[in-house]
Amino acid sequence: MIELIFVACLQSSPSVCEQKAVQYVEPISPLACAMGAQPELAKWVESHPGWSISQWKCQSVRDREIHI
Repeated sequence: MIELIFVACLQSSPSVCEQKAVQYVEPISPLACAMGAQPELAKWVESHPGWSISQWKCQSVRDREIHI
């Protein structure tokens, strides 16, 4: 399973950031995740006023579990 991981920071206090993740229900490739990331992130920012995205990446959920 692939997920879109991103860091969202408060616009009023850029040092306050949180890591978020969007897991895709249907299996997709890392390339499909990367190509669809911008619209997905734009939707998130639109529904979370006052926040901005500072960085993002697509990765396997399995990879994330190994590194934690």
